[in-house]
Amino acid sequence: MTDEIDCVVIGAGVIGLAVARALALRGREVVLMEATREIGSATSSRNSEVIHAGIYYPRGSLKAQLCVAGRDRLYAFCASHGVPHRRLGKLIVATADAQRAELEALAARAAANGVTDLLPLERDGIAKREPAVSAVAGLFSPSTGIIDSHGYMLALRGDAEAAGAMIAFDSPALGGEARPNGIRLRVGGGAATELLCRHLVNAAGLGAQPVARALEGLDATLVPPLHYAKGNYFVLAGRTPFRHLIYPVPEPAGLGIHVTLDMTGAARFGPDVQWIDRIDYAVDPGRAGSFYAAIRRYWPGLPDGALLPGYAGIRPKLQPPGGAAEDFMIQGPSAHGVPGLVNLYGIESPGLTASLALADHAADELGLD
Repeated sequence: MTDEIDCVVIGAGVIGLAVARALALRGREVVLMEATREIGSATSSRNSEVIHAGIYYPRGSLKAQLCVAGRDRLYAFCASHGVPHRRLGKLIVATADAQRAELEALAARAAANGVTDLLPLERDGIAKREPAVSAVAGLFSPSTGIIDSHGYMLALRGDAEAAGAMIAFDSPALGGEARPNGIRLRVGGGAATELLCRHLVNAAGLGAQPVARALEGLDATLVPPLHYAKGNYFVLAGRTPFRHLIYPVPEPAGLGIHVTLDMTGAARFGPDVQWIDRIDYAVDPGRAGSFYAAIRRYWPGLPDGALLPGYAGIRPKLQPPGGAAEDFMIQGPSAHGVPGLVNLYGIESPGLTASLALADHAADELGLD
């Protein structure tokens, strides 16, 4: 016997939780399927926990639109739900005059995205805010902050369940097929079963492409390639001298090795970019050398031996190594022709910041009020 359900969401990371919440708040019957035994065990718990302002993304992109909209909603959500967060602000610093043009380009891009509160700073202004930082110029973003990502996910789960959503742990999606009356899913785990759902949102993160390829009736050529970009983080032994987040000007492969703070005030540095072929969360202590070199460009006083291996995260990149950065891909029925199906691909940074806006966008793709 096949159980029938209105909406199924695959993946209980921050995006899947936000989507399940959005659908449940719209009065839909929702089951959130998670392959592991806990929420947010992969990408959602292995990042910088930064609430981004919306500075870096191309104008008109989904990343830009959903980040800016999601940022404001996220701050409001945290305030109303008691989720620990702090609007610390971020310094983006140029350590050489040749980088001033990049700062100007960032300011223009931010303004185009609706980020209008950036404050240009020269050397003296930076020194007043962050005496340990050495830079010739910078931009201060007061809208950037940090969040307790696990606390946020717990709050999303609470809202979703209060609105009637159910979470099925240890329930990996093994495959399925599109049928005229819905999408039939094969579900593994301790209680292997089949589900027939009218609406399916694939928010499986690193597993989104494998899940999509296992759905019969979906054109496999429309499933984009998946590339693993591993980011390693090192933590600072001892007290941090910083009050704000510190970012260098962006690099071709990413935002560079930057300083973020957690809710206790401890500093961590990262991520670097390491392209890998398989999921591996081990941090190689030998990578510390490149971290020292990068950090000392803006913090020359970093002591020897102060960096300790922290943790690693893996981003589901759509572009290959050396390729131009890709936007979020929210692929609904108008793109692939399968009624009731939305696949979310390449949901990396700023996915956490954008999560509430992204969840409504996915629900809208299904045509659900």
